[in-house]
Amino acid sequence: MLSYNITIKFINKFLIEDERNFVPKKIKMDTKKMKAKKFLVSLLAIMTALLVVTVSVSAATSEIANISSVEINGIDEIGNEDVSVIAGEKISVEVIFVALEDASDVRIRAELEGSKVDSEEELFVGDLEEGKVYKKVLHLEVPYELKDEVSDDLALKVKIWNGDFRTELEEAILRVQRPSYNVELMSFGVTQKIRAGESFPVEVVLKNTGYNDLDDLYVVVSVPELNLDARAYFGDLVAIEDDDDDDNEGDTVRGRIFLTMPYDAASGLYNMEVKVSNNDLTLKGVEKIAVENDLPSNVIQSGNALILVNPTNQLKVYTLVVSGSATTLSENIVVVPAGSSRTVTVDPETSGSFSVDVFSGNKLVGKVAFTGSEYDGKTSNAVVVLTIILAIIFIVLLVALIVLVTKKPEKEEFGESYY
Repeated sequence: MLSYNITIKFINKFLIEDERNFVPKKIKMDTKKMKAKKFLVSLLAIMTALLVVTVSVSAATSEIANISSVEINGIDEIGNEDVSVIAGEKISVEVIFVALEDASDVRIRAELEGSKVDSEEELFVGDLEEGKVYKKVLHLEVPYELKDEVSDDLALKVKIWNGDFRTELEEAILRVQRPSYNVELMSFGVTQKIRAGESFPVEVVLKNTGYNDLDDLYVVVSVPELNLDARAYFGDLVAIEDDDDDDNEGDTVRGRIFLTMPYDAASGLYNMEVKVSNNDLTLKGVEKIAVENDLPSNVIQSGNALILVNPTNQLKVYTLVVSGSATTLSENIVVVPAGSSRTVTVDPETSGSFSVDVFSGNKLVGKVAFTGSEYDGKTSNAVVVLTIILAIIFIVLLVALIVLVTKKPEKEEFGESYY
């Protein structure tokens, strides 16, 4: 700081003396000397600015702490270049340091630098007191960037800083290995909307990203909400370093699993799950699928009748069970051919509410509740007849009244009277 003040004073003194030397005394200054003066002044100004920036940066980058220990999953990394971690796992980074300054608003950051993906965590430390020891633990996920190698190096950086001071750990190198047994779900899903009742393929692509071979892989695809699932055998996958294009075996496999969407599946979005497993691992994934259904129910109510629909390609037998008030059905067991429908008439013996349950085998496929208004045909007919009769009587009376009102009285003739 002292050298900075001396330099500034020297530059100011030089500029003042230089300016005095160039004060015009009624003598015309030479153009070249004027340009030289301007260039010199500009150069000194630039040097002054650079000196100020240099001094400021130097002050801002003063050390804030002395990092005494960095442990990776409990193993001290400083001085040890053999710390190994597993790609994709979460590791703990424990940093112990001694404060070199009294400082406030201090932060600490640990970062794993990959070629494409970085992983970092930053924590707020707060205030430091000079000479005191502090410990912070950060958690990082190890980037998975191994391509054709089973292991590789990865750089770890640790930084402690605030607005005035900064300390950085010299880059540490970790060894990253593939997991012993691991499979990546490269692709999984369907390519179109699914209609109720149709069969559809599910594309599954698997890749062995582990250290060792994978034997006897099985894949199960399911839609739990619809009790729908299918299973397939995908065989063996060799480790990447053993993959040979000339062999039948490889580290990647593609397969299709076919499912049939139930005819009674309601329209909407469903979770389709995939599970990959063998004796060494289990992997799960979830995708959304869209289902369309123009006929979500096999039982349709129409007034005092039930329409039973069979949208499948097989014959169906429906059993109808009545609960509630006494009711007569035209049929209790209805056989509906594939792709057709049958109508059952509901004839209640009372005006109370009741319901009809429709079963296909042991499965309840429909339940229809009647409240009285849908099926009370006799009452409706009586009301209609009574209304018609009353209307006829009213019309007759109205006609009679009109006749009486409009009829002219007969003219009386009076004869002469003699007394």
